Amino acid sequence: MPYQSINPYSGAVVATFAEITDAELEDALSRARSAYEEWRRRSFDERAAVTRRAARILRERREEFARLMTLEMGKLIGESVEEALLSADIFDYYADNAEDFLKPIPIDTREGDAVVVSSPLGVLFGVQPWNFPYYQLARFAVPNVMAGNVVMVKHASSVPRCALAFEDLYREAGAPDGVYTNLFVTKEQVGKVIDDPRVMGVALTGSEQAGSVVATRAGKAIKKTTLELGGSDPLIALPDADLGPTVHWAVWGRLNNCGQCCVATKRLLIHEQIADKFLEEFTAALSGLVAGDPMDERTTLPPMSSQSAADKLKAQVTEAVEHGARATEVGPPVPETGAFVQPTILTDVSRDNPVYGQELFGPVAMFFSVRDEDEAIAIANDTGFGLGGAVFTSDIEHGKEIAHRIESGMIFINHPTWTAPELPFGGIKRSGYGRELSWLGIQEFVNKKLIDVVPLDAAP
Repeated sequence: MPYQSINPYSGAVVATFAEITDAELEDALSRARSAYEEWRRRSFDERAAVTRRAARILRERREEFARLMTLEMGKLIGESVEEALLSADIFDYYADNAEDFLKPIPIDTREGDAVVVSSPLGVLFGVQPWNFPYYQLARFAVPNVMAGNVVMVKHASSVPRCALAFEDLYREAGAPDGVYTNLFVTKEQVGKVIDDPRVMGVALTGSEQAGSVVATRAGKAIKKTTLELGGSDPLIALPDADLGPTVHWAVWGRLNNCGQCCVATKRLLIHEQIADKFLEEFTAALSGLVAGDPMDERTTLPPMSSQSAADKLKAQVTEAVEHGARATEVGPPVPETGAFVQPTILTDVSRDNPVYGQELFGPVAMFFSVRDEDEAIAIANDTGFGLGGAVFTSDIEHGKEIAHRIESGMIFINHPTWTAPELPFGGIKRSGYGRELSWLGIQEFVNKKLIDVVPLDAAP
């Protein structure tokens, strides 16, 4: 698939970029390794200065960065601005906290004077998705660069201008050449990068299939990986949930980024006592969405990121109906031009329906009326995914009890799963492993080295 910028609203091809040659890849790897030898010796203050400048640039030129996102993958312009600002927050968070997160940890032992120190690993390779073109890059790159590593990134082929903009951001902020490198590589070259002995770790956010391929290749090379893959996040609403805010957040959780979010609310598990009223209000809210140009601030339903993404989602709905589900299309017809998908609610989804175990990446929700919280938890856990989830209830302590019973990496009470620089992000099961963001994210690709000073006359 070529690195090509296609406006999903108009269908126009904006720009096409050539894949690099093997010679260019070798040069990039060599420069990254050389940059690491210098960057690892920089103090935290020196790294933080570059990182804070990048944050400042993102904030000052947020509309410019946002416009690129919207043109390349169709995100609402307001959401694009929010993503640019969130990415800036990640830069500042690690500039402020990296040194403290990686400070030496003394060990209370009788076996000498022992301490665990954190040191960078070297060149890291990231494979990143299109749905959050800057946030995903910041989530991977910023903590690792602050730790003294350098990063090389293969961004999604549909957002090449965002990929270049982020590389330029690091360069403009003063990062030495090779600290952050964008790679327009082929699928075969991805394997070469993973295999290269100069590359010490691999991080991927993407599909299960891509995660399996990359993890297998890295495993053969005995290299550390982190994977953040798909999700099918449940939203459980108990009878005592405040219905108005619950419906509001359910709509936001399902439609944020046009539903193209790994932690989007994808399965609505609503207690039967409030299920009918919830479905009525949820349907009414979806009916009020306004489909149109994502650059227009009046638009609330943008196109999906590409026509292929829209076609895939429509095919999933068709297959679900063929296996007994009921699909209710909601709201006025979406435009015929552009990668639009009609908001849809799937009901009567049986356990043997293929869609039951799939991730729906777009404005389609599965709705289940449940008898009690035990059934809700059983359905929530009856999936290969385990990324996020939400519980809505007026009894916060009881909500926490339910949260402990749900098999996932993240659970929110009275809010859909979301993200912030200080919150660890990641999942279990087929949703992957490892964590990004928070103090945990910066620990993934550092060497936790024990240094123990033992007296020469110590007893054997």
